[in-house]
Amino acid sequence: MNYDLVIIGAGPGGIFSCYEACRLDPSLRIAVIEAGSPLEQRKCPIDGVRIKSCINCPTCAIMNGFGGAGAFSDGKYNITNQFGGSLYEYVGKQKAIELMEYVDSINTSHGGEQTRLFSNNNAEIRKKCLENDLHLLDAKVRHLGTDINYIVLQNLFDELKDKADFFFHTRIEEVRQTEAGYQLISSKGEVFEGKQCIISTGRSGSKWMQKICDSLHIRTESNRVDIGVRVELPADVFAHLTDELYESKIVYRTEKFQDMVRTFCMNPRGVVVNENTNGIVTVNGHSYEDPSRYTENTNFALLVSNHFTEPFKDSNEYGESIARLSNMLGGGVIVQRFGDLIRGQRSTKGRIADSFVTPTLNATPGDLSLVIPKRQMDDIIEMIYALDKVAPGTANDDTLLYGVEVKFYNMQVEVDENLETSCKGLFVIGDCSGVTHSLSHASASGVHVARHICEK
Repeated sequence: MNYDLVIIGAGPGGIFSCYEACRLDPSLRIAVIEAGSPLEQRKCPIDGVRIKSCINCPTCAIMNGFGGAGAFSDGKYNITNQFGGSLYEYVGKQKAIELMEYVDSINTSHGGEQTRLFSNNNAEIRKKCLENDLHLLDAKVRHLGTDINYIVLQNLFDELKDKADFFFHTRIEEVRQTEAGYQLISSKGEVFEGKQCIISTGRSGSKWMQKICDSLHIRTESNRVDIGVRVELPADVFAHLTDELYESKIVYRTEKFQDMVRTFCMNPRGVVVNENTNGIVTVNGHSYEDPSRYTENTNFALLVSNHFTEPFKDSNEYGESIARLSNMLGGGVIVQRFGDLIRGQRSTKGRIADSFVTPTLNATPGDLSLVIPKRQMDDIIEMIYALDKVAPGTANDDTLLYGVEVKFYNMQVEVDENLETSCKGLFVIGDCSGVTHSLSHASASGVHVARHICEK
C-alpha cells in the first residue's frame, strides 16, 4: 500500500489528476481511493414504480462513485472564467482557459467527438437581456449529455484501470502527515501511504474536508451557499435561447433586496432528479444528447447567493437546515405551481394533474413558501417575472417549481498557486477546495496539480 501519489476521490478532479500524472510519468505508482462504486455499479434504486423516492442509501449512487456527482449530470463543461470557480485567481486567466480547453480535448477524444461546442456570444440575445436588466455571461459550453458523459467516463476508466490502483467502497477516515509523506486510514482499517496526496472529494465531502483540515491545522474560510428552486416548463418557452446557447447563464440583481439571482444548470428537454447530500434530499436536473430520450420540458435552477459575515461561519448548515425543512414537510422534494405560489395556496395532486406541464419527477405537491425564507422567495419570484420578458411563458401559472435546490460550497481551503496546502505535498482540488464549482474547473485543477507534481 505504498505509493508515489494517493488520490482521495474519483470525481472529475481525481480522474484528471490521475490521467495527467499517468501520461506525464508512467512510472509513478498511483492509488485512487473512492467511497462509492465503479461506474457500472452506480445505480439509484428509484425506479418510479417500486421505489418512488429517496431511501437514503449508505452511499448515494448519484453523488458518489467513479465520476463523482457529475457522472449522471448532463455533462456540461463550461469553458470560462466568469463562473464555475475562481481557479484563474491561482493560475492566471489565460492558463485557466488553456487547462479547460485541454480537458475538453480529452473528453472529445474519449467518446465526445460528436458533441456540440456552443458559444454564449449572441449579440441579439445579449441585447434583449440587457434591455431587461438581465446579464448573459460569456462562455463556451461543451454539452456531452448524461448519456455521452457516461461513455467518456467509462473510456477514461478503461484507460486508467491498468495504470493506477483503484480502491472502491473505501472511505478514508483519517489523513496523517508523516516524515515520508502521508498515511491514510480507511474505515475498514486499511492503511495507504503516499509521498504526495491529492484530496478531491467534491461538494459531498464538505464536512469530511473540514474535519481533515482541522486535524492538520490547515486554515479555512466560510464560503457562500446558494438556495433556490428548480424551474420546469415547456421546452418551447426557452427554445430560442437553448437552441442557440444551450446553457444560458443569466444573472439578475433584484430591485427589492439588491440580491444576485442566477440561472444554473439548464437542461433543454431534460428531466428533474433527486440528489442526496449527507442524507439530505435536494433537487437537480439532467439532460441527454440522444434525441430519443428528450422530454417535452426544459428545467433549470434559480439560485440566490447567500454570503455571511462574522460571527456566523457555517453557511452549509444554513442551507442544510432549509433542505431538512423541505424533507420534513414533503418527505423529500416539494413541487408547486407558480400560480399557486403567487396566490398563496399550496399545490395539490389535483392541481398538478390538471396542469399543462407534466412533472418529470415524482415530488410531493406542497407550499414552498413554508420552506424557503421570504427574502429568497421574493428574489426568485422577481427573477421569474424578469425572465418572462425575454422568454414569455416563464411566469405562466403552470410553471413548476421544485424545492429546494441547494448548492453547497466547501469552505475555502487555504492553498497556494499550485493548490498546495500549508502541509507540503498535500493538495486540495476540485469542489472540495472551495476554489472550483464546476466540472470544467474541477477537471482543470486536477491537470494543473498533476503537472506540478510531475515537474517536481
